[in-house]
Amino acid sequence: MKLYLSSFRLGDHPEHLVGLLPPGARVAVVCNSIDAEAREVRREKVADEITWLTGLGLDAEELDLREVADDLGARLSAYDGIWVRGGNVFVLRVAMARSGADQILPDLIRTEELVYAGYSAGPCVLAPSLRGLELCDDTTAVDGEVVWDGLGVLDHAIVPHLDSPGHPETDLLAKVAELYDRTGVPHVKLTDGQALVIDGDRRELV
Repeated sequence: MKLYLSSFRLGDHPEHLVGLLPPGARVAVVCNSIDAEAREVRREKVADEITWLTGLGLDAEELDLREVADDLGARLSAYDGIWVRGGNVFVLRVAMARSGADQILPDLIRTEELVYAGYSAGPCVLAPSLRGLELCDDTTAVDGEVVWDGLGVLDHAIVPHLDSPGHPETDLLAKVAELYDRTGVPHVKLTDGQALVIDGDRRELV
């Protein structure tokens, strides 16, 4: 697997993301974690993601999971990587379920046909379970039934934004980490600026 899992945005060392991808890679930008936000706000945030990734020399464009349920596999095969934005992990998870991304992505990631990258909710959704993250993310923002299972690509949870006083959710995620410590849930703690990089057998916090 080739994964770049950041706590916040690109992190302090985005060159590690670029290093996982071929030159000028095509990257699908998935922002469905913010589907519950106002349309204009969402549009501006999507544009920011594309700007940051384009600044790294990547060919980035939005892939809205709400619009590709019938041909998602074919669409994803055209990309070298996928960048999954932070936001509400439960809103993101439901979008993945409705589009079938939760059935398609794990195999593409494990076979390294696709580099998976992103921050906050993007990495969190790869865990075996999303239980505990309700301490941070509002489950009532989901349109329909909450999906509690993660994609199971990782064998542990990710807890971003820890010890990051500039982030509004740092205290809430400290409670998530405390819960995981107390109940024995394996997890990786990330502060803003950090990313977990996985490249085959190599795992590194940068």
